[in-house]
Amino acid sequence: MSDSRRTLVTGATGFVGRAVLDALIASPAARVTAAVRRDALLPAMVRVCRIDGVHAGTDWSAALAGCDTVIHLAARVHVMRDGSQDPLTEYRKVNVAGTMR
Repeated sequence: MSDSRRTLVTGATGFVGRAVLDALIASPAARVTAAVRRDALLPAMVRVCRIDGVHAGTDWSAALAGCDTVIHLAARVHVMRDGSQDPLTEYRKVNVAGTMR
């Protein structure tokens, strides 16, 4: 990874995302941004950018600033006691519309 490249990781606080984040920052030249919905304890060298969630209206501009690569891992998964009226619609808001955005 060259010094001029920056990678954005969505879902960086999840199980897979954390492993990817750890692999990226293992390189001394790593420049990584993590898009997060809530405060998370991440390594100091990771630029953290708060987003309001992953959906069709997500404003990615701040998170994408200076990034050359996106590793998109954010998704609606493992909702064990889903209280939403229409779980499929909620899934599609994040995993389809949010990803397309």
